[in-house]
Amino acid sequence: MPEFAFEARDRQGASHSGTLQAADRAALTEVLRQRGWLVVAIRDIAGHGQAASDALGEKLSPGYWLPPRPLDIEISLQQIATMLRSGLTLLSALDTVSRQTPRRSVRLIWRRVAHRIQEGASLSDAMSEHRCFNRLVIQLTRVGEQTGALDAVLARAADTLEARRQLQTSLLTSLIYPAIVLIMATATTAFMVLSVIPKLERSLQSLGHNLPGMTRWLMDVSAWLNRFLPTIGLGVALTLLALIGFYLWPPGRMVMDRLALRLPVVGGLLRIAATAGFARTLGILIRSGVTVLEALRTVEGLHRNRFLARRVEIARQRVLEGGALADPLAYPHAYMPMLASMVYVGESSGTLDDTLDEVSGFHERQLQSAIKRFSAIIEPVIILIVGSIVGFVYIAFFLAMFSFAGGAL
Repeated sequence: MPEFAFEARDRQGASHSGTLQAADRAALTEVLRQRGWLVVAIRDIAGHGQAASDALGEKLSPGYWLPPRPLDIEISLQQIATMLRSGLTLLSALDTVSRQTPRRSVRLIWRRVAHRIQEGASLSDAMSEHRCFNRLVIQLTRVGEQTGALDAVLARAADTLEARRQLQTSLLTSLIYPAIVLIMATATTAFMVLSVIPKLERSLQSLGHNLPGMTRWLMDVSAWLNRFLPTIGLGVALTLLALIGFYLWPPGRMVMDRLALRLPVVGGLLRIAATAGFARTLGILIRSGVTVLEALRTVEGLHRNRFLARRVEIARQRVLEGGALADPLAYPHAYMPMLASMVYVGESSGTLDDTLDEVSGFHERQLQSAIKRFSAIIEPVIILIVGSIVGFVYIAFFLAMFSFAGGAL
């Protein structure tokens, strides 16, 4: 039977520590509770040699030193919720999570959270000191502490993070694939124009014949690009720096984020994803007992698009003044039109949380369908563009070959 070291306090506040054998942590917790003690921490004291070996192996893993990922926080919250539901104390659950996670940064964060709780801070306050916990998780955790249903609320927070992650992954996957193909096509074209075609030109000119017009035009374009390549490269670099600077400037970012929502195809995907994320997050917060004003403040902080965050801020101000939430959400080229209509229905019927769940489910399904359509369209378009460029070069080359062959005959 494994042996555990424990720390506990009795009803008078006196500390108790020692070691006991038990089937598992839950069984030991129950034994200590029967004594009338409040469990502070439980640690497994067996297998130190193996633990040291495992620790060395973990440190050799690259993931050990990387910063925390949203997935790490999501898994940790789910584990804490499960352990709390099984009867473990919060500090014991935090201690277990901090030892089980393979990533050093996550381990340190949970240890600091546990330390702050031992100093008298609440879980939500301790988590708010770390940037890896977004406002949604902190707000839900605070609600769970106030209602006494921390395990259920943490599980709900983990489920919400999972839904947001899957939504973002689907959107990024749909955009990254064509971007990678386009970059590869551009690199291939640049290699052919700047390296292959000049060599081809020297070979053709050595034959001493006039080149066809199509071939001559290709050679002229290649020569022009090679001649002005430093100037073009400098212009592209300056343009990128200017765009980055404009994006980092708050008014500039507002303009670029607004324009992103109006882009053909891509803008539609961004708007659908934002609508689904807004509806799911706001619905979860309201159902958990958060006020509409606080829920809108949280949603505003979660938006990466500054233009949409501004629309949420305006909606919050409208609600604060006694107005309806639906009206500011109906702004053109922001959220999808269905959101404002359904929010109006939810406000009128008093079922805003259920209505928002329906909106999020509908737009998540719509996003998946839109991504499939986008992929089905973009793949043949990119293939056609790349094939046209490569085909043009080959045709120009073979026209020259046929011309020389005809002249020789």
